[in-house]
Amino acid sequence: MRKHLLLAAGLLAAALPAVADENLFGYVRGSEVLPKGSGEFYQWVTQRNNKGSGHYRAVDTKTEIEYGVTDRFQVSAEVNGLAVKSQGLLIDGYLPKDIDSNLRLQGFEVATKYNFLSPAKDDFGLSAYTSFEYGRLDVHSGQRKRELEFEAQLQAQKYFLEGQLTWVGNIGLRAAHEKRYAIDNLPEGFDWPTKPEMEISTKIGTGLSYRFAPGWYAGGEVLFENEYETEVGQERWSVFGGPSLHYGGKQWWATLTVFRQLRGGGERYEGQPERQLHLIERTKNELRLKVGYNF
Repeated sequence: MRKHLLLAAGLLAAALPAVADENLFGYVRGSEVLPKGSGEFYQWVTQRNNKGSGHYRAVDTKTEIEYGVTDRFQVSAEVNGLAVKSQGLLIDGYLPKDIDSNLRLQGFEVATKYNFLSPAKDDFGLSAYTSFEYGRLDVHSGQRKRELEFEAQLQAQKYFLEGQLTWVGNIGLRAAHEKRYAIDNLPEGFDWPTKPEMEISTKIGTGLSYRFAPGWYAGGEVLFENEYETEVGQERWSVFGGPSLHYGGKQWWATLTVFRQLRGGGERYEGQPERQLHLIERTKNELRLKVGYNF
């Protein structure tokens, strides 16, 4: 009898979808929130590499804590880090010199998330997410730069096949105020504007994830971004996509996503070999690992 009860409990656990704010994807996020009084610790590591010329590699880190204030509302705070190695590639306004920096403090971020509808209880999930970020380093060049950024996003989620298949959709708007600091000994004629700039960008993303074994999910996600800047109008757009692998245990989970730029446009740097990609602010490839622990 005991064996039968244990077997039934195991089958029930395998049939349940991922809960709380467990991230099945690396870039798009679901609508679930943490229960009241519970918390979650995240560690993100993202590597961005390959601009088509020279050598370029950047590593972004996010150390984040989330807390469920109510069963519908959660808050979070994070500390961001940045390391950049760029050699043999100069891009006006973006990459002024070679750099090989260790991991440094990039900035701070606070965020809120409110759940209107739960995908488990209401058949369709919908949440509103807002964040405010302060940055002290330029994420492309690693040079000093002050950035104030606000983002608002709607996050949708739906379960299919009794929770075995999960769909997620995001749509968001980001606004940023930026100011670069002057750099000595730049190449003659190099453009490095130091007056304040405004950027507005939109994001649309979606993903599907399938549970193929207890705790294990495999899926894919796509993200489209479009950015406008005060001086040039539309500055860039890009479409990234790739597979995601997720494992969720009782108290911890991990997600690995391999992202590749599929198409891109807007500004290009002089001599850029790939004409169908945007490689000034974005790279060809990204790799993201996220690990979460519930407490």
